[in-house]
Amino acid sequence: GGVGRRVHPRSAGQQPDPMLTVGIDNLPATGANRFSTSAEDMTMKRIGLSQEWVPADKRAARESAATAVARRESVLEQVAAADARMQAAAAYVDAYYAGEALKLTALNEKHARQDLEAGKGRLASVAGSSAEVLGLSGALGTAEDDSADVRQQEADAQAALQRWTGAAAEGLQAPRLAAVPSLEDFVGRDPAVVVKQRDVDVARRELDVARLNRKPNWSYEVSYGQRQGRPDLVSFGVSIPLPVAPAARQDRETAAKLAMVEKAEAALAEARRAAAGQYAALAGDARSL
Repeated sequence: GGVGRRVHPRSAGQQPDPMLTVGIDNLPATGANRFSTSAEDMTMKRIGLSQEWVPADKRAARESAATAVARRESVLEQVAAADARMQAAAAYVDAYYAGEALKLTALNEKHARQDLEAGKGRLASVAGSSAEVLGLSGALGTAEDDSADVRQQEADAQAALQRWTGAAAEGLQAPRLAAVPSLEDFVGRDPAVVVKQRDVDVARRELDVARLNRKPNWSYEVSYGQRQGRPDLVSFGVSIPLPVAPAARQDRETAAKLAMVEKAEAALAEARRAAAGQYAALAGDARSL
């Protein structure tokens, strides 16, 4: 599937854009000179810039969180590609062995036909019996049915393979199967485990951001005011947010992010157990076969 446009993780670690402020102070609202910008010497045209200053540790935490999200999205792409390769490989194996099975059923059908002809010959020479010929005829019918069933299975398998590769399944070679992985390697490469591990990384980085958000960001502002007939003015200011109820806001946000970390870690542990159980089941099937 397609992937939407992403924001580069480094942009999350930059300072916010500055804000331009433009305004008019002390504009007359009543009287003959109302809304006049030049009649009253108290009226001042003002232009200024303000900038929120985010500390370096906060910007680093935000960049780290954005990087973790980007890595998770990259892993999702890799998981989708790996799943497509697995489906194509399974279709190849099915198509190849369906062709091999058809060779066997065709050979059985050939032998059954030869046996029936031999039985008819013995019946004609009074060396055989009608019951033998009937039995051989039934065996041939069974062999023909088996060939028809396997032929249909081969056609379905070839269609599935063409769906994944876009090419007709002709002249397939015996598949070269990979070596059996160890339990640790199987669990570590399981798609669900890989994705859940990235979810844990994202949750931890977002928790770091929430903890640092407890410290408010200061904003700095400078403005220039122009007055009619009086000296112009320059203003400087600093805005400092005052957390009124940190227990109801910042602390709750941090607790929520911590809960998301615990949830992601529990999901990762469950994915590992599921992958280990799948490995045990597949290993048991392999030993049985």
